[in-house]
Amino acid sequence: MAKTSMVNRDIKRKKLVAKHATKRAELKKIISSPSSSYEEKMDAATKLQKMPRDSSASRVRNRCELTGRSRGVYSKFGLGRNKLREATMRGDVPGLRKASW
Repeated sequence: MAKTSMVNRDIKRKKLVAKHATKRAELKKIISSPSSSYEEKMDAATKLQKMPRDSSASRVRNRCELTGRSRGVYSKFGLGRNKLREATMRGDVPGLRKASW
C-alpha cells in the first residue's frame, strides 16, 4: 500500500487539473498561435506561469486503483502489476489469461 498522503495528494492534483483544464488550453492556444502578437503571447505565458503548478496534467501520477502503487501500473486496466496478476488468476479480467507455451 502506498502512503495515504501520497494518494490524497494525487487526488487533489486530479481535481485541480480538471478545474483549470479549459483555461490552460486557451492560454496554450494563444501561445502557440502564429497569428497572436508578441505581447499577447507574453501575457498568456505569464498568466500560465501564475496558475497553480499542480494544475498541470503532467504532474498527475498513474496509480493502482486498489493499492495506490505508483510504479508498474497498467493504464489500460488501472491496476498495478501485482493486482492485475491476481485479478487475471481469478478470471476477473475478460480476455486476459496467464501465458503458457
